[in-house]
Amino acid sequence: MLVLSRKIGESVIIQNNIKITVLEISGNQIKLGFEAPDDVPIYRQEVYERIVSENKSAVEIDRNSLKKFASKFKR
Repeated sequence: MLVLSRKIGESVIIQNNIKITVLEISGNQIKLGFEAPDDVPIYRQEVYERIVSENKSAVEIDRNSLKKFASKFKR
């Protein structure tokens, strides 16, 4: 993990096209601004983890349901 110190108004550049800027520091919170191409999704970690979990659930196959479905097409 790379650890950097930044002050308000300072930025970090990732892969030449993603810019993260410290906008505000208040107590134990900071506000960050993200500039990235439209095709680069940016998520809070908890949202990203939920998306991954939901996607995994969506592709799980219930074998019994699949067998029932397949039996309808047997001759």
